[in-house]
Amino acid sequence: MPEILESCPICQNSQLNPFVICQDYTVSQARFSIVQCQNCGFRFTNPRPTEAESGQYYQSENYISHSNTRKGLINQLYQVVRQRALRSKLRLINQLLEPNAAKKILDYGCGTGAFLHTCQQNGWQIAGVEPDAGARSQAQSLTHTPIFSDIFQPEFAQATYSVISLWHVLEHVHQLDRTLEQLKALLAPEGTLLIAVPNSNSQDAQKFGEHWAAYDVPRHLYHFVPETMEKLLAKHQLKLVKYLPMYYDAYYISLLSQKYQKNAVNYFTAFWQGWQSNQWAKRHHNNYSSVIYIIKK
Repeated sequence: MPEILESCPICQNSQLNPFVICQDYTVSQARFSIVQCQNCGFRFTNPRPTEAESGQYYQSENYISHSNTRKGLINQLYQVVRQRALRSKLRLINQLLEPNAAKKILDYGCGTGAFLHTCQQNGWQIAGVEPDAGARSQAQSLTHTPIFSDIFQPEFAQATYSVISLWHVLEHVHQLDRTLEQLKALLAPEGTLLIAVPNSNSQDAQKFGEHWAAYDVPRHLYHFVPETMEKLLAKHQLKLVKYLPMYYDAYYISLLSQKYQKNAVNYFTAFWQGWQSNQWAKRHHNNYSSVIYIIKK
């Protein structure tokens, strides 16, 4: 049986309005509803699979963050761009590290370990959490470091980290409040929490509607925008310092969205759409296709 949320995960309001119905194009081909809280505006998938059932919706070679596949031109492009993105992420955490702070990072939802490995090669002490057994095994082989299945294991009881990163992860987490409280506890007093998620207020989200690939139901349980992210963080006494664009995501999401919408890809028009989305975001409060939230205690 699916799990039905009777109230908003952020403000607990029970007035939930229909927002959009989307198809799972990756695994089940089933359709799932997204609702919007009438009070705070938070959007979330409802009903959704239970935590115990959710694993089956990740079992696809097309789910690239777990499979690391290079099949197909879109995935090959993703792999090329990912190398640039990894270098960009490394520059960001090096810039955000406070003077004299330990180079210790926890990557929550580390997938196959590419980012952790990049950090490791740059002198960071690394720790990783990845629930998916297959991806976790790949991450351990790549980093030669134990990767944990969840963040509540005893190994984290006394740990603190200067940087904690979640790259397209928070939207997948069933235990939202409990997880944020644990992340807050693991963050060093002057540390930085990075949360990167899609932005359902972006221009490409508006253009593609129910076909927008970053809805990615039912794997994505929540569909954040800057205003609702700030409300969620405030609920946990966390401060949103700023948010930054993830420029490449608009192109990748536009490619996938066009494929879902038309069952075909025109690379020129998809890249043009990604460029347009980024240009639109510059004029509309940095509402990029995906954003990185920089967070402090």
